[in-house]
Amino acid sequence: MTKTARIAVVGSANVDLTTFTDQFPRPGETIFGDSFDLGFGGKGANQAVAARLCGAEVQMIAKLGNDIFGQATVENFKSLGIDATHVEIVDGVSSGVAPIFVDSQGQNRIIVVKGANDKLLPADVDRAADDLRCADCIVLQFEIPMETIYYTIRFARENHIRCIVNPAPGMPADLATISQAHYFIPNESEAETITNMPVTNVEEAQACARFLLDQGLPRVVITLGSKGALLGTPEEMKLIPAFSVTTKDSTGAGDAFIGSFAAFLGEGSGEAEALSRACLYAGLSTANIGTQKSFLTRAEFEAEWSSKS
Repeated sequence: MTKTARIAVVGSANVDLTTFTDQFPRPGETIFGDSFDLGFGGKGANQAVAARLCGAEVQMIAKLGNDIFGQATVENFKSLGIDATHVEIVDGVSSGVAPIFVDSQGQNRIIVVKGANDKLLPADVDRAADDLRCADCIVLQFEIPMETIYYTIRFARENHIRCIVNPAPGMPADLATISQAHYFIPNESEAETITNMPVTNVEEAQACARFLLDQGLPRVVITLGSKGALLGTPEEMKLIPAFSVTTKDSTGAGDAFIGSFAAFLGEGSGEAEALSRACLYAGLSTANIGTQKSFLTRAEFEAEWSSKS
């Protein structure tokens, strides 16, 4: 590492309630699942944890409910060394939760109840402004209000801070405003939702990336699971290959990619190397069960990187 990256995540914090099952119930039917796991999650929190485990200094800007999950989430941040100064617990609303259902092939289905995440507003960004200005990179996702996302993108632009936007979960967005960010990183389904273009193979991903670049976005990365990640810039299209990993649970892999990419890029890795490292880091997270608990430490990752690169 040439320097320590400083990452700020403005985003969601949830508790993941994960059920593993070989089949899903029909309407009105009750079935038995195979196993259950409860863990800390939320796309924003997951990305913050991945960046922190990769060696970055991380601050989290988020809202939690005044319930059994809220304070536990704050303590989880603190135990990992994440700055939770701007994580606020609010009354009258639940913390965000995410019931997750994982089948025997490791594929997941997720329902997100945003709860207190919907209370994270532009005024909260203003309150954290002095600390945000110290960041090398601000990371955003779509589990908080869109007005807060757009406001934070403009804040990052005005203060010359690198900004990564991960449009997860996928939904229509103002691409003119998002084009002020440095990186736009959807997966296949998110890219399809935003552009109304199919993304089922590399060629379709390239066409989708070209469309997004034509809308003014400076750099697009479409993550393609086992096929790797496609980097699209005005100058080139480049496929960053994935690494072979035996997948048990893909939950959180996209967040592992975003958080680790921000950390690797922020500490000085070149863009292509940071993307390749993020592909491996995300892939390795799928070899274990859970979300944050499946993320590797930097030492664990470097051992794997040395053996595979």
